[in-house]
Amino acid sequence: MPHILIKVVPGKSDEQKSRLAEEITKDVIDIFKTKEESVTVAIEEVEKLDWVEKVYKPDIQDKWDTLYKKPGYNPFEK
Repeated sequence: MPHILIKVVPGKSDEQKSRLAEEITKDVIDIFKTKEESVTVAIEEVEKLDWVEKVYKPDIQDKWDTLYKKPGYNPFEK
């Protein structure tokens, strides 16, 4: 029963969010061989100024070994 949580900065439309959720759901069903009713997708908006504290540090920086797609940025480098 996959639950996918996507964190984004504000600015994406409800239509974009719905489309992304639909496409992710299709891929999860196909790749994980599961049923649509088993998949949930949530999209959480995080202000850009809060990104490092609320997303990068807790979800990226200390979980490098669980990231299957690593970021191409480092907010601590100028």
